[in-house]
Amino acid sequence: MQVTRHTTRGALALLAVGALALSGCSGERDRTTTELKPAELLTTTPAATSELDHVTWNSPYGEPSSLDPIKAFNYPENTVVSNLCESLVQLQPDFSIKPNLAASYEQPTPTTIVFDLRDDVTFWDGAPMSAEDVAFSLRRHLDPDEGSYWASSQTENIASVEATGEHQVTITLKTPDATLLSELTGPLGVVVEEKQRKAAGADYGNPQAGVMCTGPFEVGSWKQGSSIVLKRNESYWNADHRTKSAEVEISFILDPTAIANALESGEIDGSYDVPVSAVAQLGDNGAGKLYLGRSMQQMAIISTGTGPFGDTAVRRALALATDREAIAQGVYHGTAEPAESLIPDGAWTYGDSVFSAARKDLPSLAHDVEAAKAELEKAEVDTSAPIKIAYPSERTFYADIINELARAGKEIGLQVEPVGVPSAQFGAFFSDPKAREGYDAFVTTNYMTSPDPLGQLNTLAHTGGGQNYAGFSDPAIDALLHQANATADPDQRAEATVKAEQAIMERLPSLPIVDLAVRLYLNDKVTGVPASFVYMSYPWAADLGGSGK
Repeated sequence: MQVTRHTTRGALALLAVGALALSGCSGERDRTTTELKPAELLTTTPAATSELDHVTWNSPYGEPSSLDPIKAFNYPENTVVSNLCESLVQLQPDFSIKPNLAASYEQPTPTTIVFDLRDDVTFWDGAPMSAEDVAFSLRRHLDPDEGSYWASSQTENIASVEATGEHQVTITLKTPDATLLSELTGPLGVVVEEKQRKAAGADYGNPQAGVMCTGPFEVGSWKQGSSIVLKRNESYWNADHRTKSAEVEISFILDPTAIANALESGEIDGSYDVPVSAVAQLGDNGAGKLYLGRSMQQMAIISTGTGPFGDTAVRRALALATDREAIAQGVYHGTAEPAESLIPDGAWTYGDSVFSAARKDLPSLAHDVEAAKAELEKAEVDTSAPIKIAYPSERTFYADIINELARAGKEIGLQVEPVGVPSAQFGAFFSDPKAREGYDAFVTTNYMTSPDPLGQLNTLAHTGGGQNYAGFSDPAIDALLHQANATADPDQRAEATVKAEQAIMERLPSLPIVDLAVRLYLNDKVTGVPASFVYMSYPWAADLGGSGK
């Protein structure tokens, strides 16, 4: 199995996937070693050369449950909201951070961040964005009645958010946190209009009340169960980032075959996260290109803390018994590489030499059945009980992955059972503990909200972390994370983060399977969108326009 790469010299390499040989996890496996390195992956696609009146897109994870930014904690919500609502600082396609609604910022003390706001920003209704709007938006994450999905140990570290001038907001922390600025590029730092939020009440974010933001698009219409139309904000404050398309219609097709056929026929112009089953079909169809982009995504198995999978030795044993190379090749067709850590390979913008070198010293996850059996002997739970792993039933490739885990488990004496759950219900696994009841684990195509390994470790392994669904808690690990959080110098912070990473990988609170490349398909008529994994917080659709073909 081969990945065909088409490259040009320069800062960015154009990368397209050619015809790929498909193989399942059953039968004879393709044993080609995956060589999918972050430095080879795209950050952008060729810039648009013309404007378009209407473009069609697809959200392969389905329909947003809300447009409220503080409820944007999954692919459908983030992919849409990123084009509507903006943050104080913005993640760029190359993973750098630039001022956005904040014209500038400074950190006069380790526990203070001061944002000087732009004075020319307006909401869609024409009202100017005020410092009070910004402070209100940030404080929503601190208010239990608002129910922010982004509330975590990190937001608990915020002592206050105050409007300290007509165009200035100051965040004061209880203890230093070097990751907060990068996290503010996502929903944590998004600004909404206070007046409209309060007037909408319980309907806020739904099709009736919507939201009021500052972004390059506003909601044109929302046909529930079908599509949402984004229309150009004609009064957008950032003239340099005026949308290339007057209207972008995002559909909610879930079926992988239907997605592939709609993309191939031109019914849909493009999509992120195209189905892995369609890689060969779309990569060699003559009507468009399948691009592989720089990513912060990882396919993983998340523990709920119950059953045998709640035991560290069981998780480590299953990790060692699982052939992740077979999954990278047989399921992802070479668009992924075996994971070595809970931090996706290359998902950082500082300390590269530190993070890269540290990976060889991490506890090995290499396929080793005998080591897995030895690890399982340390288990302190009944290993005969089944390990029930939930997955969204419409995404059958997850079943293929869990079947590989089941094969691996059987080889060492563990019983793994895949359980399909409709996507409409599966999304609640990430926000509702009751939805996870009865399951020992669930699959996720997890993603980092910013390219900072420390932020990823905080959310997965810190006591009370935003994605610490198993209630994992280790005082020693918390102390290492606190030390890293308090370290301002990037290289020193990388060194401190690596110490925490090594300790966390010993405990393995969740099971990393493969690191993913972004799979982006564009037909030949459109271009311009980022190829990297910034579309969850960056207004990708604003760059989408005509290719001139």
